[in-house]
Amino acid sequence: MNIKQHPQDSFAITFAPLSLTEIYALADNPANGAVVIMSGTVRNQTDGNPVVYLEYQAYEPMAIQVFTTIAADIRQQWSDVNRIVIHHRTGRLQIGEISVLVAIGCPHRSEAFAACQYAIDTLKHNAPIWKKEHWADGFSSWVSIGACEQVS
Repeated sequence: MNIKQHPQDSFAITFAPLSLTEIYALADNPANGAVVIMSGTVRNQTDGNPVVYLEYQAYEPMAIQVFTTIAADIRQQWSDVNRIVIHHRTGRLQIGEISVLVAIGCPHRSEAFAACQYAIDTLKHNAPIWKKEHWADGFSSWVSIGACEQVS
């Protein structure tokens, strides 16, 4: 099934740093009462093990198709959503850098929050994106972000 991207949406897999200002502008619309942004950042530890940096890789064509499917699902469940932005980094990211930004523009905040949570949770489980954790002890390992523990 090949779903077409909605003209108001923006999806990207990029090596370049992500900009909160740019993502907000892409999600903004005069009809919005809310723009909810989820910013995923590189933290300095995983399960108590010190992390030095992360590397991300993605299969871009499939990842963009997954983002498009997520957006279509969001529009079915929350029909008032008017803008969906999903951008994910690849390459080497240092502690504190933004790895993913998801933004939802919508007239109502409750739908915007729910749609944003759905988008990031579904992305983490379905998108072909992998991260390699580099630890302080010199070891490293690749992990599908879908295998990352989800905390409620």
